[in-house]
Amino acid sequence: MIKNKNLKEFLLYLVVGGVATVTEWLMFFVLEKTALHYMLATVIAYVIATFVNWLAGRVLVFKESKKAVIKEILEIYLASIVGLLLNLGLMWLMVDAFDFNEMLSKIIATGLVFLYNFLIRKLVIYKKK
Repeated sequence: MIKNKNLKEFLLYLVVGGVATVTEWLMFFVLEKTALHYMLATVIAYVIATFVNWLAGRVLVFKESKKAVIKEILEIYLASIVGLLLNLGLMWLMVDAFDFNEMLSKIIATGLVFLYNFLIRKLVIYKKK
């Protein structure tokens, strides 16, 4: 059994992040194949994955939260705007500036934004008073 609560939360968030990541990558792949521009596909996939991330995170990691659901979701989406901007910036940099494959760029961007997503939830949204 993992004794360090922060380590346990992080490992559980890896599972949550994995579920949200698979959701985001699948949505991105499907949307991109429908001839949507990769930036629009990124936004739509990110919005859907953010909801999946919130739901799974609330059930598995941050279940002690006493916040009203609407307020909590609003905070998650507001924090996710920064994550989305990071994601879009990284996508633009890799695809347009360095001519990387779009799906590979999506995978790299997701990995880089993961830590931000955990820390903003842990240290700001679900911070213990």
